[in-house]
Amino acid sequence: MRIFLIIGLLLATSATAQDLREGKKLYNLHCAACHGAEAVGNGPMAPVLLVQPANLTQLAASAGGAFPTYRVVKRIDGRDPLVSHGSEMPVYGWFFEGSDVAISTDSGQPIMTSQPVVDLVNWLKSIQE
Repeated sequence: MRIFLIIGLLLATSATAQDLREGKKLYNLHCAACHGAEAVGNGPMAPVLLVQPANLTQLAASAGGAFPTYRVVKRIDGRDPLVSHGSEMPVYGWFFEGSDVAISTDSGQPIMTSQPVVDLVNWLKSIQE
């Protein structure tokens, strides 16, 4: 039984080309206005935010080389809110709500979140410098 759980988690967290395309599409729709088209924190909305958007291509580098999946998932799905402009980040957090998919964190421990968050996080992992 345990082996089936492990296999299921591995399958749930492996990014396919389709998942990466969906993640990029979600990024462009929901994140690029603040984080910029190249995800470096220079989107057109950045100048009006109290907390400047992060350079999302440097998340792993700033975390010692390991992509901080747990922190990123919680920031996107609203469990770790960032109040940068009077509301949670993202302001459309309802879109990313849900807990129907497991994704493996950098420690190997799974965290439950929604499929859009998994797709977005997998795309963010793919753009790390």
